[in-house]
Amino acid sequence: MSTKNGSLPPRSRGQRGGSGRPGGPASKNPVRKKKKPGFMSRLGRMMLTLVLISALVVIGYLLYLYYKLDSGVLDTGVNQPVAAGNSAKVKPLTMLLLGTDYRPEHKSYLTDVIMVVTLNPQTKSATIVSLPRDTYMELDGYRRTKINEYYTRFKGKEDTSGISAEDEMKTMMGKYLDVNIDYVTILNFQAFRKAVDELGGVKVNISEDMCYTDSVDGTDINLKQGPAKLDGDNALDYVRYRKSNCDPKTKPSDDFDRNRRQSEVLHSLMDQMQSLGGVVKIGGVLDAINDNMQTDLEKDQIKNMIAAYWQMSKNNVEFRPVTGTWRSPYVYINEEELDAAKRSLKDRLSGAAPTASAAP
Repeated sequence: MSTKNGSLPPRSRGQRGGSGRPGGPASKNPVRKKKKPGFMSRLGRMMLTLVLISALVVIGYLLYLYYKLDSGVLDTGVNQPVAAGNSAKVKPLTMLLLGTDYRPEHKSYLTDVIMVVTLNPQTKSATIVSLPRDTYMELDGYRRTKINEYYTRFKGKEDTSGISAEDEMKTMMGKYLDVNIDYVTILNFQAFRKAVDELGGVKVNISEDMCYTDSVDGTDINLKQGPAKLDGDNALDYVRYRKSNCDPKTKPSDDFDRNRRQSEVLHSLMDQMQSLGGVVKIGGVLDAINDNMQTDLEKDQIKNMIAAYWQMSKNNVEFRPVTGTWRSPYVYINEEELDAAKRSLKDRLSGAAPTASAAP
């Protein structure tokens, strides 16, 4: 082993010979001088700095969100206090999520997305049950029809019944799934579009070409098979696509295909939200959906949910899309899948960990 000038490496301080004996021969593997901190040490300090910066960014944006809720800049939820025992930090909760097809160009309250979510703060886990929009609903005390028509029916009866359509939906869906529903959140298509755009798009793997146009409501779906990053408009087209009227026609899609695509998009959005970039954009996301969301969540409860579930792993989220048999114009639900979905919701409330994930 030589240096640039061909001489042997210098001995360390106090070294007399490689054997350690006075006058002994030079060692083939002499003890080296202690090196000054080098590249790996500097890299370690850099990584630590990045971690600290990331943590500060996360904390900073959560504080930013809290400030917006406290100051009323973000008008989401209601201004009632939450009892300590009902906090999402300690109590498992169930929420009904409805996605309406209301858009400026298409004013309707049909619910194209129907999900029930149960969250458990002890296990940091969730179950999401989704039901096809064309589900045939037969329930005591309710008129038989498609499940996606009930919200708009309840809306039309609010003045005479004195009961909000949102409370009616919580009661009905709780009865259908044998679970008490604490909250309801309703998002329209505009909220979905804007949230995806604020996060910089959503990554999906399109399984088939999709093509459909409608000059009445401005729909223009033209998606190609393969991996893609979709903006808000195209992501909405992706989860909504049902049939084709193009030439040549593309393969049609049923409620079950749409449920699978919803799960795929939700997983991708979770990844986006939990990334550093997503954290930075959380304020903008909530700003974007503020005018397109309705919820009975108290503002304090929104904070509690953020604190309890912000870093929940998507591996702890169990998707339970319920399928069935299509006989026009209804989907007749698979009763075994429905029973399994009910059990999963109850398991989450009781504290059992998810047994499987329906990740795409």
